[in-house]
Amino acid sequence: MLTAFARAFKTPDLRKKLLFTLGIIVVYRIGTNIPIPGVDYRNVQACIDNAEANQGLFGLVNMFSGGALLQITIFALGIMPYITASIILQLLTVVIPRLEALKKEGQAGTAKITQYTRYLTVALAVLQGTGLVATARSGALFQGCPVASQIVPDQSIFVTVTMVITMTAGTAVVMWLGELITDRGIGNGMSILMFISIAATFPSALWAIKEQGSLADGWIEFGTVMLVGFVMVALVVFVEQAQRRIPVQYAKRMIGRRSYGGTSTYIPLKVNQAGVIPVIFASSLLYIPALIVQFSNSNAGWATWITKNLADTGATPHIILYFLLIVFFAFFYVAITFNPEEVADNMKKYGGFIPGIRAGRPTAEYLSYVLNRITWPGSLYLGLISLVPTMALAGFGANQNFPFGGTSILIIVGVGLETVKQIESQLQQRNYEGFLR
Repeated sequence: MLTAFARAFKTPDLRKKLLFTLGIIVVYRIGTNIPIPGVDYRNVQACIDNAEANQGLFGLVNMFSGGALLQITIFALGIMPYITASIILQLLTVVIPRLEALKKEGQAGTAKITQYTRYLTVALAVLQGTGLVATARSGALFQGCPVASQIVPDQSIFVTVTMVITMTAGTAVVMWLGELITDRGIGNGMSILMFISIAATFPSALWAIKEQGSLADGWIEFGTVMLVGFVMVALVVFVEQAQRRIPVQYAKRMIGRRSYGGTSTYIPLKVNQAGVIPVIFASSLLYIPALIVQFSNSNAGWATWITKNLADTGATPHIILYFLLIVFFAFFYVAITFNPEEVADNMKKYGGFIPGIRAGRPTAEYLSYVLNRITWPGSLYLGLISLVPTMALAGFGANQNFPFGGTSILIIVGVGLETVKQIESQLQQRNYEGFLR
């Protein structure tokens, strides 16, 4: 990886793209530290320094925003509205025929879907921004902090609207920065910003584990976290690169006096075909009951049960339900994103077939069978990786601050691998040596 980056900086075109990407990252990180108007920043910092308040319900969203959510800055919502909008549009593409037709139109249809995603992102930013402001005003953003209700001193309508508009505009700027990286930089812009947001929280989380540790001044807990993190990274890299290659043979066809086809290729089916989407879906669903209890302020039996069994990440019902939801969403997402019948029809149209399998419906059934077989280990792998923050280091009492969570590791490793692949492919294009050289 380091060799690829060193070679890229020696190539003028790639060096400009890398420096442009780094410049956008710097702008993004500056924006995550600029507070919005109407917020008492001293009280915010006092609540962030409160360890109990900093381990609240919004830890996952705060991680995706690079710590900007709990600081209530202009980029507090981060990239989450765009991620949510993209997932919603991807799911609606299967349900709504109009979106499915746009998807099949090629570049023009994709541009239209991208425009819809932008509109939905702004709408979700307004909704999430309003919820964040209401949570901050009520003091529920930092549970256990004595000055949590004083974060927003002026609770007038004008100040509230100004805060929501500021965060919505910040989300639009983040989306624009991501698209700039995609067009003029290296890699997928949204993925790069998500990578930076998660990586920015690692140093403080690791140091907090060391400070809160009790064995040898916290160095044993710190070393254990680092060891578990390296093992997880190695496991994730191994599984993310694993794939089942189904051989495909194309028959020769005579068109005029020319012969076409007769080539061999393969269909790569990844073991983790769904990526990190099932983990995000499962986490979002489990946060809904806890949010209902938090805003209802009820002391009823059902609220107590939810707080004890679902809101507590260390509770056995939470762990079991989280694992089952991840497995379910892994199969669900693979089923809506990979259509074996469509792949089989395309292969039949262009004269392709799997050796030993008849074209058409038998090919679709075979692809569905193989996909189900490899989705099982992929879904179990996602569930086990996601439970590491809860299960590992439980004896040290540091599981609440464990930075190498399943979601963060999956995103960081996946984005890192894809970015390096893009750099290497562009290096190969610029350093191609012909036969006569």
